Amino acid sequence: MSKSGQIAGVLLAAGAGVRYGMPKVLAAQGLWLRSAVEALTGGGCDDVVVVLGAAVVDVPAPARAVLADEWRQGMGASLRSGLTAVPDAEFAVVLTVDTPDIGADVVGRVLEAARTSQSGIARATYDGRPGHPVVVAHRHWPALLETLHGDEGARRFLAGRPDVVVVDCADLATGMDIDTPTPSG
Repeated sequence: MSKSGQIAGVLLAAGAGVRYGMPKVLAAQGLWLRSAVEALTGGGCDDVVVVLGAAVVDVPAPARAVLADEWRQGMGASLRSGLTAVPDAEFAVVLTVDTPDIGADVVGRVLEAARTSQSGIARATYDGRPGHPVVVAHRHWPALLETLHGDEGARRFLAGRPDVVVVDCADLATGMDIDTPTPSG
């Protein structure tokens, strides 16, 4: 059932970034965080929550912070915290902080695909490789929440659905998540 018509952005930024050497929400002096919030707001999200855990930082307006108390359990716990913080949204646009080249154009394209599809579920791909953002209509959240375990996020939920709209965004971004620091950054 449709809720308020509101589009919520859920930015997953709670991890410790062990391989990266620090929480990725702190990467590039906060540039990744700022660009992700801009991508979500510019791509059509009315409400943006930044899910924090390992590092608690001030988030850029108009976003608001949500603390995932169980962030150590992995991305599943972070996504659960993010969705719980936006209970009245019609759609959730899920993005990770470690995909800094994803902009508002990618978010907008995937959101539009979900909004105009029968399923209400869409996922960005980059030359056939699945990535973020992922958009899920509110009516699917109970089933999604049941599948959230460990560090998988929505992977299990998406894999079990034949109706996910695949949206190629390789012309707009690489969609690569950055797991290790580069010598220059």
